[in-house]
This record gives sequence, structure tokens and C-alpha cells, in this order.
Amino acid sequence: MIENLVSIVTPVYNAERFIEKTINSVQAQTYEQFEMILVDDCSPDDSAAVIKKLTALDERIKYVKLDENAGAAVARNTGLEHAKGQYVAFIDSDDVWKPEKLAKQIAFMKKNDYAFTYTNFEMVEEDGTVINASVPLPEKLNYSGLLKNTAIACSTVIIDRKVIGDFRMPLVRKGQDTATWLKILRTHDYAYLFNEVMGSYRQVQGSISSNKIGALKRTWNTYRNIEKLPLPKALYYFAFYVFNAVKRRI
Repeated sequence: MIENLVSIVTPVYNAERFIEKTINSVQAQTYEQFEMILVDDCSPDDSAAVIKKLTALDERIKYVKLDENAGAAVARNTGLEHAKGQYVAFIDSDDVWKPEKLAKQIAFMKKNDYAFTYTNFEMVEEDGTVINASVPLPEKLNYSGLLKNTAIACSTVIIDRKVIGDFRMPLVRKGQDTATWLKILRTHDYAYLFNEVMGSYRQVQGSISSNKIGALKRTWNTYRNIEKLPLPKALYYFAFYVFNAVKRRI
């Protein structure tokens, strides 16, 4: 584990339209001590060609290809297996970061001795048009709070592995990020919000994250089949989740 290095993990599948902008936003970081691990989940489009063009120009950008299509959880776990950094961050292949994202968030973590943080973000259309300039998020979330409000967007997270330890995501096709945060919060008290907009969350038509009914099913599956909540408790938390999701308009 390399002190102060940030390992940025990105699963890639059919991302040729946006992946260069995503990588460029990472390369533009004012905090330069990072490696970006892009894991190709056997994309049939030209994602690999776009990425390889950039890896040839910047040794911090690294390309890994899975042997077969296995989903985002396997791709992210593969990235985590290759990660060398003290810190782990995630960015999806259609999202972008503000240039000061890593510098500000890590300074916030060091100042307050926080090991698990997330940030605010803006929601944008496919063409980058802003839908919501910011999203109302809680200042901190523990396990119970996250069940009520699944407000931690994957592309905003940074985790200090010196404190949290090494970890992997549950091998489910959908919702593995929230399931991971819940797993971490079973043994660590809180995730903390750095309340500045540090990135853009792109709503791509037809994507998993853009499907509202799918999000409801995904969250219910997390409650019942991953967290093993009894039905009454699952219904209790699900009611809060729906209320907060509507309030965020996500």
C-alpha cells in the first residue's frame, strides 16, 4: 500500500461515448498522486481503443480487461485487486469530477481524521446540461441512516484503506456499491459528507442507474437478500428510502 496514493477504480462497459471525458477529468486533478484502473468488462464497442490511446500518454492510466463479461461488481473488485493506494476512489465511466475533487476531499479527510467520505454532486443530462445543481444530502450516515437514505453516490466516495482495511464488493449485478457501504458501516461508525459539488452524475438513457423502477427493486433486494432484514424492518426502511429518493429526485 503506497502512502497518499489514490487508486481510482472504473468499470467500463460500452463507454466509448463518455470515457475519454471521464479520464480527462481525472487527469485534470490538482492532486496528482493517483493511479486510475479502468477494468473493461468485455465491451463490444471501441472503449478499449479510446482507453489504450490515453494509457500510452499517461502511465497513471491503467487498462485491465476481464476474460468474460461479469458485471460491475467483478470489474470493481478486479480494480481493487490491482489497487496500490492508501486511498480508494470510484468513478463510473460516464461521470466526471471537478479538478479539485481529490485534493479537497482528501484534505477534509486528513483534517477531521475521517476514513470514509462522500461528496455532493450535480446531476446532468447526457449532453452535460445540468438537471440539478446540487442534491440535498445528510452530513453523515451510519448503517441505519444509509438504509433509510441511500444517498452515497459511488463516484463521490473515497475510502482510506489504512483505517477501513481491504474490502471487496458483493457479487451482485446491481446495487453492489450501496451493499458495500452498508458492509463497511457495520463495523465503522459513519461515512461523512464533504458538502461541495465535486462531480457530475450523468443520467444516460437506458443505464441501470437511470431506471427508477429498477432502483426500487435493487434497493429492496439489498434489504431482503443481502442485508437479510426481516420483512417488517425492510418495509420500515424502504418507506424512508422512497421518501428520501423522491426528495432528491433520483
